[in-house]
Amino acid sequence: MRYVIAGIDTGKTAAVACVDLDGILVSANSGRFAGMQWFVDSLRSAGSPVIVASDKREPDKTVEKLASIFDAVLFTPESDISLERKRELAAGSVANPHERDALSAALTAYNAYAAKLRHAAKIAGASDAPADRVKAMVIRKYSVHEAISGGRVGRRLVRKSRG
Repeated sequence: MRYVIAGIDTGKTAAVACVDLDGILVSANSGRFAGMQWFVDSLRSAGSPVIVASDKREPDKTVEKLASIFDAVLFTPESDISLERKRELAAGSVANPHERDALSAALTAYNAYAAKLRHAAKIAGASDAPADRVKAMVIRKYSVHEAISGGRVGRRLVRKSRG
């Protein structure tokens, strides 16, 4: 399974851009008057979103709903991403401004998690655990050690505490 970080740009012309958990562009596409099903299909074709990101501090309801549908972490920047920063992040990678905005959201989210993802990959590599699965679990708030054991440590603790 390929895990992705998805950037979403809504509006009359909507766009989705996905990067893998190493920050590499996997897909970018856009469409006019796109509905929820278009977003869902676009995301599913790219992989399994672990983060759904917006380029705005206050996310659009569509972005929130997509995060919920995929049980993904919702990422919003501390402040709206400036046009200059969007151009810098997406330079030459995509076809239009809508895809640029979506890619900027995905890359900003990736950059916010990059150190944690590198650490998880390093430890996963030393344990022969699948690095992308470990990274995805770390994004979802598991410790690296829980992620390496497939979440079993966390489940065992929960069972013990229930009685």
